[in-house]
This record gives sequence, C-alpha cells and structure tokens, in this order.
Amino acid sequence: MSAELQQVPLFSSLSQRQLKRLSRLFKEHRVKAGRPVVKQGEMSGIRFFVISEGEASISVDGREVRRLGPGDHFGEFALISREVRAATVTAETDLTCQAIAFYDFRSFANDNPEILWKLLEHVVGLHTDERDRSAASSPQTS
Repeated sequence: MSAELQQVPLFSSLSQRQLKRLSRLFKEHRVKAGRPVVKQGEMSGIRFFVISEGEASISVDGREVRRLGPGDHFGEFALISREVRAATVTAETDLTCQAIAFYDFRSFANDNPEILWKLLEHVVGLHTDERDRSAASSPQTS
C-alpha cells in the first residue's frame, strides 16, 4: 500500500516511514459494478479514495466528466471540508479502493504538516482546471 500511496501526488513527498504510517490508516472498500461509491449532493462518507483495482466514472449533474482506474484517486475535498459531494463516482467494474476517513487524515496531518501544503496546492490545481474547463465550454461573448 505504501508504494501505491507514493504514486498519489498528494503523498509523493512523504518519507517511506510516513507513507507506511499513513497506509495503516487506509481501509479496503469494495463496490460492485454499477453501484455508486459516492453521490453528488449527499454526505456519502467523509473519505478520500485510491483505486486499487477496477474502473470508475465521475459524473457531475448526470454528465460523465472522467474515467478512473488503478492508481487514480478522488475525494480530496472530503479531506478538508465536510460538505456534500461535488460529483458522483460510480463503479464501472467491480472496484477495490483504499479509503481514509477525514478524522484519520486530520490526525496524520497534525503530525505531518507538510502534507497540508501539498493538499492545498492540489485542491487549487483542481479548482483551476475546473475553471478552465468551464471557460472553454461556455459560449464566447463579444
């Protein structure tokens, strides 16, 4: 699990010791094909997920925006905020994820504050990407 976590940009700067400690906080989460992992607009668990096996789709307002596979992750905002989910993630095949709860991540971050800066950078990048996609898809005005 430590090697898997090291591939996640959010955790890439952690030492092997930190990764090992963090990996112990993740729990396996299995979802059958066709079932949602999290649902947009719901408080469907305050967890961050890393996909171990299978494929999932992300949809916003019913429109698929991305596909995910092994090594991909989702739920970064859940590590910061206890808000409702901004997207639905559905298992397209049987899915195995590793998940960490908000409170476990928060405890880890208190002991390893350098991860908080990486999380902020990552979330700002997600927000910028979303803003750029929205600007590209909206009609131009003169």
